[in-house]
Amino acid sequence: MATVNPTISVTIEVNGQSHSRTMEPRRLLAHFLREELALTGTHIGCDTTQCGACTVLLDGQAVKSCTVLAVQAEGHHVTTVEGIGRMGALHPVQTGFWEEHGLQCGFCTPGVMMASIGLLSQNAAPTDADIRAGLEGVICRCTGYQNIVRAVQHAARLGDQTHDGSVQAAAALHGEGC
Repeated sequence: MATVNPTISVTIEVNGQSHSRTMEPRRLLAHFLREELALTGTHIGCDTTQCGACTVLLDGQAVKSCTVLAVQAEGHHVTTVEGIGRMGALHPVQTGFWEEHGLQCGFCTPGVMMASIGLLSQNAAPTDADIRAGLEGVICRCTGYQNIVRAVQHAARLGDQTHDGSVQAAAALHGEGC
């Protein structure tokens, strides 16, 4: 006798848009974002919660999307790296990474950025030690983390915290760069 996988209808708000899908209850949020919504900035590096490349914001809190079932996100707001800024209006964390050279290969960068936003939503003026502790769950294999720490410090100087846990940049700051 064939086994039938049950499905469930789920509606999740992602980057300000509502998305309804029918899926298996065991589908991970990371796979939902990448495969169903084509939001490939949410990287999957390990599938074991070790690397943090899949970090997104769930109701403003940084979570590893490979540890969250998509059905658990129903009724909640998910923000991915694609939802934090755009060309000409970068998020302060994006600006910080640009200005302070906070990336190398870029694989971990979306997860680091999302974890940084989560950190800054809880601590608007973190010390170097606070940043290192806050980013502890995201592994970067290319850097010594110092430029990442500087990037988060830069973002903290640029932004004011808003009610949803994101940071907004002054438009006048954009367009400056290398």
